[in-house]
Amino acid sequence: MAPNTLTIFFFSLLLLSTTTSTTVNRRTKPQYLKLPLLHKDTFPPSPSHSLSSDIHRLNTLYSSLHHRKLHRSAKLPLTSGASTGSGQYFVDLRIGTPPQRLLLVADTGSDLVWVTCSACRNCSARPARSAFLARHSSTYKPYHCYNKQCRLVPNPNGGACSHTRLHSPCRYQYSYSDGSETKGFFSTETTMLNASSGRPVKFKNFAFGCSFEASGPSITGPSFNGAQGVMGLGRGSISLASQLGRRFGNRFSYCLMDYTMSPSPTSYLLIGKSTMVNYSKKMSYTPMISNPFTSTFYYIGIEGVYIEDVKLRIRPSVWAIDEMGNGGTVMDSGTTLTFLAEPAYRLIVSAFKRLVTLPEADERTAGFDLCVNVSSEARPSFPKLSFRLGGNSVLAPPPGNYFIDTAEDVKCLALQPLSAASGFSVIGNLMQQGFMFEFDRDRSRIGFTRHGCGQP
Repeated sequence: MAPNTLTIFFFSLLLLSTTTSTTVNRRTKPQYLKLPLLHKDTFPPSPSHSLSSDIHRLNTLYSSLHHRKLHRSAKLPLTSGASTGSGQYFVDLRIGTPPQRLLLVADTGSDLVWVTCSACRNCSARPARSAFLARHSSTYKPYHCYNKQCRLVPNPNGGACSHTRLHSPCRYQYSYSDGSETKGFFSTETTMLNASSGRPVKFKNFAFGCSFEASGPSITGPSFNGAQGVMGLGRGSISLASQLGRRFGNRFSYCLMDYTMSPSPTSYLLIGKSTMVNYSKKMSYTPMISNPFTSTFYYIGIEGVYIEDVKLRIRPSVWAIDEMGNGGTVMDSGTTLTFLAEPAYRLIVSAFKRLVTLPEADERTAGFDLCVNVSSEARPSFPKLSFRLGGNSVLAPPPGNYFIDTAEDVKCLALQPLSAASGFSVIGNLMQQGFMFEFDRDRSRIGFTRHGCGQP
């Protein structure tokens, strides 16, 4: 059978208990945080299932953008890719004093970090790692509702606050497009992560949501996969990337390796810049594009699409962000496939159909418009696809990133049409595979290279 093309990873933020921790403050700056991405079991079970999950995820992200257009003052998304189970990543986080270990969904489509909390005193009846036990941590502290940080999260009841009461915690209410929601206290804690020195690093005053109430299928059902919360990695000020990035040069990078290889190579996430190898000389850079209606997503600008070095006649307006904040292209590690604006998608599929010489598959995989039979070819070849991006950079993925195995001796084009007029195109994690992507937030640019991807 052909190898399954869909997978799931874990962000493993390791604590080395045999070493002494280092406290990070403004004067202490370890080189970078090195976070292995550990490969777990294959999920979802089929490309068609992945497509369905991706569509669900994109619908929630589009709903988030639509909400912000109606409420311009909102700083945070009200939906999250946590609800989809599609191409998810998970963070093995240690938080509190002494540290408590929790599994969080890592979501590049949201900013807030939140964990399931319990206020129990005698917690012997609770299963291990089922919640953060706030009373068992000496460093847990909720923000007061009058604290300016409280304005960074969506507040219930219009953010009513008693300025004089000593115990008036900052309450948040975070809603999802399917009606799911989490409520709790916006708080601070101490977390410990593994640095490049090999020693765990302690981060004080890490802002997060302590959730005492969660309901709905997105965050309690099977798609949540047993996680105890969500870790936002977006561009907003309270995401993990923002809070820790400021202490490590305000950048992070990741490399998603080809998991169909045997043995499967290790993927990883870095917060900060590795000094082991100077990758910047080998990187191509493209500017991050701003959308005035959202501060969360990582937008890039596509200026042209080429197949076999021939530019397709796609109008520039197809890729543009309009005056209502619609359109544009987002880099998203939580979406598996790549979704392109429908006019561009149709031209790309037509070009591939003209140039691919392999016979069409007898049975096309549901949801895919171009599938071919590769039984006669030990090493089938496909036309070269490339994207010219802003900054005069070119993203040229290998064919394995856009023609994937969907059944025995069948490969399909792993692109999908974006039909929603209010949505945006998405470069998914399969298209990013084998590249190191660096998100340089200070310079507002994204770098990428095929060099050194397996060597953090």
